[in-house]
Amino acid sequence: MSDKKDSEEFYAKLKKQLQDTSMWPSEYLYKFIVPTKGEQISQVEKIFDNTGAVIETKKSKKGTYTSVSINVRMKNPDAVIEKYREVAKKVEGVISL
Repeated sequence: MSDKKDSEEFYAKLKKQLQDTSMWPSEYLYKFIVPTKGEQISQVEKIFDNTGAVIETKKSKKGTYTSVSINVRMKNPDAVIEKYREVAKKVEGVISL
C-alpha cells in the first residue's frame, strides 16, 4: 500500500471526524513536531501568517525537537486538511499530531 493512499484515507477519516464533532467555523488546534535546528519552525509559522493564529512553541527536554501548537479559527474541515497538506508539502521533517 502506498503512502499516498494511506494519507488519502487518513484525511478522509479526519474530515468525517471533524464534520461529526464540530460546528463550523470553529477553533482548531494543530500540533506539529519539528527539528529545532533549521528553518522548519519559521516555515510552519509562515504558513499560518495572517490567519489570526495563536502559535506556541516548546523545545524538547534535550532541545533537539520543538513542538509547535497553533490555535486558529478555521471555516470548515476542508480548510483544516488543506493546512495539514501545505505543512507536509513545504516543511521537511515535520511530524503532524
